[in-house]
Amino acid sequence: MDIEEYLENMRRNSIRLHIDKKEEYICGGTRFGGMPDVPADFVWPTFETNSYNDDEVKPRPLSFIAQFNCGDISAFDTEGLLPDKGVLSFFYEMDSQLWGFDPKDKGCARVYWFEDVSLLSSASFPSDLDEYYRFPMLQIRTSEEKSVPSFADFYLDKNRVSDNYDDYDLYENVCKDCGYAIPENSSKLLGWPDIIQNNMTQECELVCKGYYLGNGWEDIPKEDIQAAEKTSLEEWRLLFQLDTVNHENFELMFGDCGRAYFYIRKEDLLAKKFHKIWFILQCY
Repeated sequence: MDIEEYLENMRRNSIRLHIDKKEEYICGGTRFGGMPDVPADFVWPTFETNSYNDDEVKPRPLSFIAQFNCGDISAFDTEGLLPDKGVLSFFYEMDSQLWGFDPKDKGCARVYWFEDVSLLSSASFPSDLDEYYRFPMLQIRTSEEKSVPSFADFYLDKNRVSDNYDDYDLYENVCKDCGYAIPENSSKLLGWPDIIQNNMTQECELVCKGYYLGNGWEDIPKEDIQAAEKTSLEEWRLLFQLDTVNHENFELMFGDCGRAYFYIRKEDLLAKKFHKIWFILQCY
């Protein structure tokens, strides 16, 4: 199988997100920032940690990142992976910006699915959420897009046959020739992630088994690494990828020009078990 054939076989649908101007409030609408729309019994999520600015370990409120009206975006979800109704809401603890390589990072990011939009209303920010982490309400425009694996995911896939499996420049050139160049700013739902560093599906699998990955993988049993290498690429799917957001005098950046990635097992995605996501941050 040559690289072009591989790309054709591995294409996944994604929903490209364009975050570029102010949005008027619509309850249950798709948007970045502002205040989330939640049911009456919603408890704002917190995560116990220290931060870059404060060494005290204490519960800290997560920042509201974005919400998506599933009915409005369902036309772009051609693989039928997301719910076809309700609202998906994403939160992340911004003051610590944890990377996701420690099992203890579980809970630093949360995803909620609220099925009945008619039961939602605008929440109030927690009083202890810093103003810096209360983001302006911005419009998210969506469009359908086909995505292919970044080289790190391509290299992991043992199912393809190519004499050029380790030729990064060749792979990138073929992607560009086939129209799969990564935009300078890349935010999306679903599809393949636009990877900055290394493959992340193995990390999701191993850290969710309780392995700390901050000091390398030397102490992880080889059989667990091999199992993750064999199955994780298919089992774990990108749910949401968020790049730097710029608007007027506002900028949200993850690390040094990085991206935030929300992953979920495909079986959990189809079962709407969004509490089982895993968060990873990568940057340059």
